[in-house]
Amino acid sequence: MLIRARPTLWLGAGLYLAAAGIAALGGAQSIETASPWRSFFQRPAALPPDPADNPTTPDKIALGARLFADSRLSGSGKRSCASCHQPERAFTDGRRKARGLSGAPLRRNTPALWNLAWSKQYFWDGRAPSLEAQVRGPIEDPDEMAGHWPTILARLQVDADLSARFRAVFADEPPISQQTVVKALAAYVRSLISPSTRFDAWIEGDARALSAAEVRGFRLFTGKAGCVLCHAGWRFTDDRFHDIGLRGRDPGRGAVPGGTPGLAAFKTPSLRDVARTAPYMHDGSLPDLAAVLAHYTGTFVRRPSLASNMNRRLRLSAQERADLIAFLGTLSSPATK
Repeated sequence: MLIRARPTLWLGAGLYLAAAGIAALGGAQSIETASPWRSFFQRPAALPPDPADNPTTPDKIALGARLFADSRLSGSGKRSCASCHQPERAFTDGRRKARGLSGAPLRRNTPALWNLAWSKQYFWDGRAPSLEAQVRGPIEDPDEMAGHWPTILARLQVDADLSARFRAVFADEPPISQQTVVKALAAYVRSLISPSTRFDAWIEGDARALSAAEVRGFRLFTGKAGCVLCHAGWRFTDDRFHDIGLRGRDPGRGAVPGGTPGLAAFKTPSLRDVARTAPYMHDGSLPDLAAVLAHYTGTFVRRPSLASNMNRRLRLSAQERADLIAFLGTLSSPATK
């Protein structure tokens, strides 16, 4: 369950735990000493939420997965959703910025797709209010997939097997339409839940799941470094928008309805599978986690709009940086091929 609270309260809790002297025991950390955080970081037992007008079913997810990899959704017939959102990279592409159809870089980094069912706003700037709106965006964007719906539907409708699958999934709706294509894609993305990791085992009570260095990193994450103020809950994101002092002219949330004009804020990314989602930030400007820590310990741009919960005076030793990076590694699952 995602717990929302005033940042100062969680900072206080983190500092309290640090002050309490959470100690490594024989190379491992007893989860009992970290029990105040268990409910905060524990994965939900319930299935991902879905909207009343697009209930999730296994067949709909399977259809959406097929469409996700189908290049017929693009104008050229050569690009699919999976071209940029690659499963082996936690549904990112490994590039600093996504590559447009022309080969030129787009404005922003390709975000991961894990655990989006629990979000309320989508894209780096939050301009999409639902996953249905989010999956439609890249298909129609002239620089991404440049899809033309009449052409897309004509291509899909001549596929007898695919048509039969649509009829089975959408028995009460016109089978292959913009709406059903979008619903199937959204159902698939809604089903993408990040794999459990050693951190989850530790939170569940396995005291040996993390090393002493990783536990020290957890203490920093929830205490001195204050990372938990934005990277909150089991998904490690507060789903809010912040100016964290990155350089550049991208207006971010400030240019879309609901944002504050002039405030270049961007959505807090999840840290799940963070080891496989480099480079980092909305502009892909930070190549690795060491650069991310350097940013937060002094290389950010100081300006009035800077997020209030950023520690302007944070400094970390080499050992503390190593411990934090070690902890972040526990949020990623083993690499798969």
